[in-house]
Amino acid sequence: MAKKDLKDLQKKLGVKFKDESLLKQALVHRSYLNENPSFETGHNERLEFLGDAVLELVVTEFLYLQFTDRPEGDLTSWRASLVNSKMLYEITPDLGIEEFLYLSKGEARDKNKKSRQFILADAVEAIIGAVYLDQGTEAAKKFILDNIISRLDKILANQTFLDPKSCFQEKAQEVRGITPHYEILKEEGPDHDKIFTVGLYLGEELICEGGGSSKQEAQVQAATTGIKKLNWF
Repeated sequence: MAKKDLKDLQKKLGVKFKDESLLKQALVHRSYLNENPSFETGHNERLEFLGDAVLELVVTEFLYLQFTDRPEGDLTSWRASLVNSKMLYEITPDLGIEEFLYLSKGEARDKNKKSRQFILADAVEAIIGAVYLDQGTEAAKKFILDNIISRLDKILANQTFLDPKSCFQEKAQEVRGITPHYEILKEEGPDHDKIFTVGLYLGEELICEGGGSSKQEAQVQAATTGIKKLNWF
């Protein structure tokens, strides 16, 4: 593997590390060490553990101080929308993190979007942990504010903090007096890369279909489509 110039990544992150090995470790997936056991750093899971805690604390503090009139339930939903793996994955293209990952050859060849999403989201948490150890609380907070909390306005405007399944169920019970249910209509692909298609029903009526790499993902997609189709947004 060609040597990675982490200076380029540091420019995108907006952080100049005192100890560059911390940033390097944040980018090392466990699989890479299976093929390179003598690599100079360990894998990133301990940094990920630390970064997860720092991220949650910074986001929690921000929401608590900025939205003094909102109940705990709202703040919990908003925090969940900011710290979940989907959100963390979404910031990685702008930062160019993927090209700097240390992955095994097999993991690097695997184009499964879902598994790569989790690897990249974990790397973001590990980078936060690395920033915290190298630069302290304020630097970690700035990184989180600039790259993650900055997306809150869009989340609130689009109401993407709402759980689509819960939202659809509440509206269905309110408008139709019916609890929706989901049925698997189709399964395609090999076991390691399945695509599920589910139907969203109100009674016997098929409202719409949704697809995804898991049953849960397909159900969420169906609920999202159903909300739009019935103008329940």
